[in-house]
Amino acid sequence: VTDSTSTYGKRMTGNCTPIESDYENKFLPAIYIFVFIIGLGANGWVLKSMLQKQKKVGNNVFLLNLGLANFLFLPTLPFLSAYYLMNSDWIFGDAFCKITRFCFNLNLYGSIGFLTCISVDRYLAIVHPMRVMGRMTVTHSVVISVMVWLLVSLQSLPDMFYPKTSTNKTNSNVNRTCYHTTSTEYVEDYLKYSVGWTLTGFCIPFLILLGCYGHVTVVLCHTNTIKKVVKQRSLNLLFILILLFSVCYIPYHILTNLNLYSRGLIKQSICPKWNNGVFSAHQISRGLVCLNSVLNPLVYLHIVDIPTKLNQFLRRSRRMFDRLTVSSYGRTPVTQSAQD
Repeated sequence: VTDSTSTYGKRMTGNCTPIESDYENKFLPAIYIFVFIIGLGANGWVLKSMLQKQKKVGNNVFLLNLGLANFLFLPTLPFLSAYYLMNSDWIFGDAFCKITRFCFNLNLYGSIGFLTCISVDRYLAIVHPMRVMGRMTVTHSVVISVMVWLLVSLQSLPDMFYPKTSTNKTNSNVNRTCYHTTSTEYVEDYLKYSVGWTLTGFCIPFLILLGCYGHVTVVLCHTNTIKKVVKQRSLNLLFILILLFSVCYIPYHILTNLNLYSRGLIKQSICPKWNNGVFSAHQISRGLVCLNSVLNPLVYLHIVDIPTKLNQFLRRSRRMFDRLTVSSYGRTPVTQSAQD
């Protein structure tokens, strides 16, 4: 039964349900396993490189905290992979469900916060170098980092008080759901919280980041006194940030709120025409947003000379190949005969 007078779409009598998709149970586990393996290796390499080259790179506290934000989330991925591989049956309890979602939020908004800090730091170093020279100490960076963690924790804490699990009993099966947001009963209240969270945790940092790099780009284009390597590193960072926000952060926040809004309409027996499209896109965005733990380590590249790193890697590979060749054919060089 439809009602064409509805301004939001069709009014249904229970016929409006999200399309059935195997994405959650097949594609999400594959992404989580990929992010877990590559993320651990990439973030471990970054932290090791920073600690080894501390004298050259400096005490970049924001980068260290960005790596910490990734490590908070990565250990939860095997459990989430198991959940979806078992047809969305959560066997680890309500408390651990909330912990995994809390770690996800700390990773997401902690990453956005520290990326914003890194961008402001680059802005000050390029646009106002004389004003900040010697004033931005490690202590200042630590204090700012603590404030970022406190703000992110305060923003994420209300999420812990919403129901995260439910038990659905069928004829012979008991299925326990671990919600990414909350149950349908509280979806309207959660939407209000989510919109406020999006504004404070994503939109404001994103606008600050755009302002900083808009000004930095203008300065780089009109100033000839800035070293070429500084320009290149700034452009590297800008490209990485554009990639992160366009692939991971922007789609996730838009589609999460649209999906919550759609669930609220369906709860009122109103079926929006765009429901199935938003549902499918939201599932994809949930996988893409996790890639930030793989892409975040690329931010480290803005403080290193990439061609130099590549040359060093090639030289090490060549020396290793030479040693293997010598050990295989002996140490005595083979001389060519006249007949050769």
